[in-house]
Amino acid sequence: MNEPLHQGHVRRAHAGDGSAILTLEELFPSDRMSMRSVRRFLTAANARSWVAELEGAVVGNLILLTRKGSRIARIYSVVVAPPARGRRFGERLVTAAEIEARTLGLQALSLEVRADNAAARALYAKLGYQEAAVLPGYYDDGGDGLRLRKAL
Repeated sequence: MNEPLHQGHVRRAHAGDGSAILTLEELFPSDRMSMRSVRRFLTAANARSWVAELEGAVVGNLILLTRKGSRIARIYSVVVAPPARGRRFGERLVTAAEIEARTLGLQALSLEVRADNAAARALYAKLGYQEAAVLPGYYDDGGDGLRLRKAL
């Protein structure tokens, strides 16, 4: 993940990234995390987090969750700030999560995405994620979701 600085880079998140991650979470139309949740994910043994940085600013993040006894990890949250979109940060964040999942010996990744989020759905399709379930009214605002899965 050593991209030239003008293209930004992806790195593991640390406790000091909490405020930036919370700001990014505010971009979601619903189901936003609280600072308490962000802090928990940054320190929990079953969570791994990455951030994307561009010119010293955090412009994206991804949170990956694992469960004891499960061979499937869940991408819990992925967000890239609008000004940083189109620079492959989403792809690089998901790729970092996939590498980690393989390192952990996991067999698949799953995630939920809003059915109306065409850009995210296109990214996941490009990366090999397939629809596993339709989730009517899944989001707090009543929006439909899709569960996607990728075998590793």
